[in-house]
Amino acid sequence: MDRIDPHATHAGPDPLRGGDQGAVPGGAPAGTFDPWRYRDQAGVADADLVGYKVEATDGGIGKIDSASHEVGGSYLVVDTGPWIFGKKVMLPAGTVNQVDHDQRTVSVDRTRDQIKAAPEYDEASHSDPSYRDQLGGYYDETYGALPPGTAR
Repeated sequence: MDRIDPHATHAGPDPLRGGDQGAVPGGAPAGTFDPWRYRDQAGVADADLVGYKVEATDGGIGKIDSASHEVGGSYLVVDTGPWIFGKKVMLPAGTVNQVDHDQRTVSVDRTRDQIKAAPEYDEASHSDPSYRDQLGGYYDETYGALPPGTAR
């Protein structure tokens, strides 16, 4: 039986972690998920995102109706149009993967079903701390979900 040299490099980085990505490719950055802060690599840079199309991992969900760049409280409000019967959804900034300013598209790292199942957006209480805790907690939990067909 061969002995392993503890000083030798035997393998590359964890194959499920690509750069600053989480355990699921395209997922949350390694470390703690901050739902209310745009990721540095997303390319937001205080741009006005109103009117940009929003793409989930499995298709379009609508257009941005309003966007916030509050420190520690950034979010997008997306008008879903006919997709979920004209409702609006609030997406915490931490779900934004990438912004393509030329195409005016924002890509988020959630599926349409995950977004549809999120706590309902209420314009009157969107700034309420308990709603934000609920919404942030929901999106934080979805990062822990394993892809379909993956054994635990």
